[in-house]
Amino acid sequence: MGRLTGKVALVTGAARGIGRATATRFYEEGCKVVLTDIADAAGIEAARLLGEGAEYQHLDVRCEDDWQQALANISGRYGRLDVLVNNAGIGGFVETRGPHDPENLDIESWRQVHATNLDGVALGCKYAIQLMKQHRGGSIINMSSRSGVVGIPAMAAYASSKAGVRNHTKTVALYCAQKGYNIRCNSIHPGAILTPMWDPILSGEGRESAIREIASQVPLNRMGMPSDVANAAVYLAADESAYVTGIELHVDGGILAGSTATPAVREEPQVET
Repeated sequence: MGRLTGKVALVTGAARGIGRATATRFYEEGCKVVLTDIADAAGIEAARLLGEGAEYQHLDVRCEDDWQQALANISGRYGRLDVLVNNAGIGGFVETRGPHDPENLDIESWRQVHATNLDGVALGCKYAIQLMKQHRGGSIINMSSRSGVVGIPAMAAYASSKAGVRNHTKTVALYCAQKGYNIRCNSIHPGAILTPMWDPILSGEGRESAIREIASQVPLNRMGMPSDVANAAVYLAADESAYVTGIELHVDGGILAGSTATPAVREEPQVET
C-alpha cells in the first residue's frame, strides 16, 4: 500500500511545475487527486495521463466562489478532504505590468501578485478547514518560498506574499490545534527549483550556462527539480508526519543553511617525506 492510500487531496496550480509533480507523486502513493488550475487544457491533460482516481476542476484561487464550488464538489463526490496543497502562485513578471522593486513598484501589480499568492492561500485554508473538521482532520500544505524568508530586491510583491504564506501557515496551525480539529498546517519553502517560473530568466541560447551559474551558488551544486518538492509534500501529507504542524520545510539545496555558494574545496595538506 502507498503512503497516501485512501486519502483525497486537492492540489492547486496542478497543470505544470511543482503542482503537477505533487499531484503525480500523490497519485503514485495511492491518493485520489483533484488537480485544479486556470489552465484548463493543460490541467485536463495532466489528470487524463494519471488515469482513474485523478480528475480536474477549474479553480481560480483568487475567487471565493470557485473555492466554495470546488470543495462542494469534493464533499459530494468523496465525502471528505484529507489533504490540501495550496501551490498556485505567480512571480509577477509575466502576469503583471510591473515594475516590482520597492522604489518603483506598480501597486496594481503588487495587488495581483498578493491576490494569487496570499489571498488564494487564505481562502484555501478557510474552506479546507470547514470541510476537514467535519471528518477526521487533515493536512494543509502551503507553498511558500525561500523568498518568504529573505528579501528579493527585484521581486518585492512576490517576497512579501510568500512571507505572508509562511506566517499564515503558523496561524492556521495554532488555530486548528486550539480548536482541536486535528488539522495540521505546514509550509514548504522551495529555492532554486527548475520550474516554468524561471523561463523569463532562463530563456534564449544562454539557458544552460545560466542554469550552471545558478547551480554554482547552491551548496548541493545543482538546481532542484519539481519532484524534490513533491517528495517533501508527500511526507507532510502522510500519517508519518502526524506530530508535525506549523513548520517550514526548506527544499533549497542548502541555500538557507547560511551560505549562498558551494563550499570551497579545501586542498589536502602537503606532507613531507
